[in-house]
Amino acid sequence: MNPKVDLFLSKAAKWEKEMTLLRSIVLESELTEDYKWMHPCYTLQGKNVVLIHGFKAYCALLFHKGALLKDPEGILIQQTEDVQSARQIRFTDINQIKRQKSTIKTYIKEAIELEKSGKKVVLKKTSDYPVPEEFKKALDENPDLKNAFNALTSGRQRAYLFYFSQAKQSKTRESRIEKSLPTILDGKGMDD
Repeated sequence: MNPKVDLFLSKAAKWEKEMTLLRSIVLESELTEDYKWMHPCYTLQGKNVVLIHGFKAYCALLFHKGALLKDPEGILIQQTEDVQSARQIRFTDINQIKRQKSTIKTYIKEAIELEKSGKKVVLKKTSDYPVPEEFKKALDENPDLKNAFNALTSGRQRAYLFYFSQAKQSKTRESRIEKSLPTILDGKGMDD
């Protein structure tokens, strides 16, 4: 048991009982308790397998390679359409966790076997993301922008493409692109 997790749970105002029960269930497995991204994280030989976290409306177990789990119960949730690998099992009260304890253990066991197998989630490539016409035009008109964008890591490129593409109106896409130009030209990601 990691003392940082003890501290985390003692400060958890809303989901302390639920997350404490989830912790005890996870600790019945061969996983090692760690504390990453300010949450309890359970690993196998240093590889992240499952994380416990709480939100306003629910707490959850997040399986890092959840997209590869079989999910016979149909309980795994993809947080957003952009999350490629991780999946959650969400809980809204402690009784739900108690009722699903056996199922939770089964999913944890499968996640451990999956990690041992070395299987990886095949992630979309940057080339799989749509490039909005407004950004294509900006890249064609500005060779420095094109060079700077191509020099960014693929993750930073995807973040920009997703951000630009999410705007429904062309005017909004153009505005987002215009505001992002200095950051791209500086070789930085959106959150740098």
